[in-house]
Amino acid sequence: MRNVFYSFHYANDAVRASQVRHMGVITGNEPCSDNNWEAVKRGGDLAIQRWIDKEMVGRTCLVVLVGSQTCGRKWIDYEIKHAWNNNKGVVAVKIHQLKNFSGLQSTEGGNPFAGFNLTNGTSLSRVAKVYNPPYYDSKDVYKYIHDNLPKWIEEAIAIRKAY
Repeated sequence: MRNVFYSFHYANDAVRASQVRHMGVITGNEPCSDNNWEAVKRGGDLAIQRWIDKEMVGRTCLVVLVGSQTCGRKWIDYEIKHAWNNNKGVVAVKIHQLKNFSGLQSTEGGNPFAGFNLTNGTSLSRVAKVYNPPYYDSKDVYKYIHDNLPKWIEEAIAIRKAY
């Protein structure tokens, strides 16, 4: 099992992300408790950056869990850039069709790798993969992610090694 760092928009997608993080097919970063996260945030941007950097040590891949408002968020962008620049695989999985506690699905978000360019000028969105489960039913989406996530992570790691 790979050890990955999950990146997601907490306010909108914590419940959906939790479903993926607790599938048991990948070892992932443990969630920071609300109290600890508030303490980190009070430390300002540098404290958040240090927390992210520390949490990414020993990870082999960044998995961006994409909801409706994931793209373009400051810290998700930082995590993508940090992971790629530190030779970690990067992959994104759209989770908008998983249900939250209220039983609601969300709208599809964009490609979180758009806007990033590699040193050779190639757009990261042309290199890193974004997977969008081809189902509408939340249970089917869950199963699809469960069955494919390890393969997607291995592919992301191989892609990163090729660059």
